[in-house]
Amino acid sequence: MKLLSVARHLQTGRQRLAGCSENASLDSAVLLAWALGAERSWLLAHPEAEVSEAVAGAYAAGLARLESGEPLAYILGEWEFFGLKLQVTPAVLIPRPETELLVEAALAWLAAHPGRRRAADVGTGSGCIPVALAVSMPDLHIIAGDLSSEALAVAQANVERYQLQTRVHLAKGDLLENLPGPFDMICANLPYIPEARLPERAVSKWEPRIALGGGEDGLRFIEPFLRQAQAKTAPKALILEEIDAALQGAVLDLALGLWPAARIAIRPDLAGLPRLLIVET
Repeated sequence: MKLLSVARHLQTGRQRLAGCSENASLDSAVLLAWALGAERSWLLAHPEAEVSEAVAGAYAAGLARLESGEPLAYILGEWEFFGLKLQVTPAVLIPRPETELLVEAALAWLAAHPGRRRAADVGTGSGCIPVALAVSMPDLHIIAGDLSSEALAVAQANVERYQLQTRVHLAKGDLLENLPGPFDMICANLPYIPEARLPERAVSKWEPRIALGGGEDGLRFIEPFLRQAQAKTAPKALILEEIDAALQGAVLDLALGLWPAARIAIRPDLAGLPRLLIVET
């Protein structure tokens, strides 16, 4: 069998993904680079290179999975978040750019408060938030919790990948119940999609439903989290919670009821949608 070139495989990939991907060229290149064990830049520099049958087979299998709708991140087994490559599996949500807004807000506050270095992350999933924070802030100590043992195993792998075992500690439990405060900062990206809207979201077909559904009103986890956070924070602390845009009013009312004297705001994401609750107590 005649071996095909990198350029030919990329052309085939673009054609196959054209009807199911908004980024067919990028997805096909990322997938082929993964199958080759090479960087994408290598593909650009070597379009004429022949691809072995084994690599071509792995690439074709990956294309078929993409055509079925499976997220590229689960095929690759890792995804980039805040400039870091993190392991992901179907047991955890795929880290998204809007969550980087939370990390940026946390780092800005920590930089302005050099003595405040005890933090918690609730519903940590892949551990993307605590790992990104600890890599960027070398003196930060953070406890990250999740209900899912499978998710915690992924988070542990990411903690170990960046050698953060002495500063990022994982705990299994419901919200903040098993996390010993008080904390200077508490972060969370809890399930917030109202159950009635889950079926219309493509994400619900592949990513763990337990990490998506926020109950009938989207507040099933956010409301008890905020109430628990009130009792787990040190004086003058920071609380950050990612939210669905439709929850803006309800979440503001909750926060104002719990912290009437605090500085409270909701920051928009890059699309201009309300995304991040910020409470400075």
